[in-house]
Amino acid sequence: MIIVIVGPTGVGKTKLSVELAKKYNAVILNGDSMQVYKDLNIGTAKVREDEKDRVPHYLFDIVEPTDMYTVYDYQKDLRQKLEEYKNRNIIIVGGTGLYIKAALYDYEFSEEDKSNSYEDKTNEELYEMVKKIDKDTDIHINNRKRLVRRLNRKEISNNKDKLLYDNVYFIGLTTSRDKLYERINKRVDQMVKDGLLEEVKSLYDKNIRSKAIMTGIGYKELYSYFDGTITLDEALDLIKKNSRHYAKRQYTWFNNQMNVKWFDVDFNNFENTINSVEKYIDK
Repeated sequence: MIIVIVGPTGVGKTKLSVELAKKYNAVILNGDSMQVYKDLNIGTAKVREDEKDRVPHYLFDIVEPTDMYTVYDYQKDLRQKLEEYKNRNIIIVGGTGLYIKAALYDYEFSEEDKSNSYEDKTNEELYEMVKKIDKDTDIHINNRKRLVRRLNRKEISNNKDKLLYDNVYFIGLTTSRDKLYERINKRVDQMVKDGLLEEVKSLYDKNIRSKAIMTGIGYKELYSYFDGTITLDEALDLIKKNSRHYAKRQYTWFNNQMNVKWFDVDFNNFENTINSVEKYIDK
């Protein structure tokens, strides 16, 4: 079987994935578009070695931060792993809905047409054009490069709602908005204590300004701080704000695009959450 664990940052996806992997003798595959990159660890909340608990993890740290890695690349890589471990239980964990759906559903991508730069269009016009072809897009209106790339990427599919694999469980972890926002804010503070500034400064000093860095939450804001355009407090406030907004967009996307079974997380006793998910899968 395939178990897909989704939800925003800070709700316990990593812990749940490891516990379920131990119970069902599963391998874990990354479902986060940022965690494929090497050296982007703290800012992406990537699973640590001590958290893996000897469970095999794949599709983490497979791309240099200077390289471009697209949903098309992920689709190919994930499907290859699904074939490789088809005789094992598999857990996909992450918050990048489009990547996961493109790999599991009947999505086909053609090569990107780079001939149209849309220089005559404003960001607002580009955003409205994207919304017409993808009403649940998570691309920010100010992210002009992604808007243009989305318009230039032609998708061909017989049925994007057709699941290509059998025995798939979509598990979502959720909590109240106030609790989530509180956890996101505290998580950013903890990331700083864990060395987020040092991690980003190392990339900054290497003058790495790839798409992953310049659009990734936690990286783009601190780059602005290191550039001297904003203060550190402003950068950290932006990271928290952008993380909260992204979490809201994630919920909207998953609710509209996937048949997710949501579980309200018991942070006081996470074992209760694990047991609830296991009962749902085993029934």
